[in-house]
Amino acid sequence: MTRVYTAPVTDFGILLGLAYQRFVDELRAHLAGNGFTDLGRSDGYVIRIVSRSPVTINELAVAMGVTKQAAAQVVADMDARGYLRRVPDPDDRRAQRLHLTDRGTQLLNRARRFHATYEREAARHLGQDRLQTTRAVLTELSDGADNPRQLRAW
Repeated sequence: MTRVYTAPVTDFGILLGLAYQRFVDELRAHLAGNGFTDLGRSDGYVIRIVSRSPVTINELAVAMGVTKQAAAQVVADMDARGYLRRVPDPDDRRAQRLHLTDRGTQLLNRARRFHATYEREAARHLGQDRLQTTRAVLTELSDGADNPRQLRAW
């Protein structure tokens, strides 16, 4: 007779997902309270990628692990909402490089401040040692990745 596996009260992966979703919900509420009420699901990843260095739509698509058409759609939407601007590539006039607008930079700065505040609050709640341990464990579990392809929100 096959024994049925009895899972812990809440599976580990579910706990990770719930913690992440709570963070995202708080981040989005904070950003909305600061005038960023029009954010799409991928905006945070695009902002992070473009902030590192101006990219083409093709490069953005590769970095996000989506099709060129999907990336172009996100870019058009973010351009229309004032977060990105397209600048002709000085080396290839057929290509355009994506740059953050002032609004895009403001969004990035506001999100980064939230991240720092969230971590300070977590340290206050958990204690610095437990927070450092949590950070080390999460870094190891994620292979130290900071790649938007491996993430799906801010």
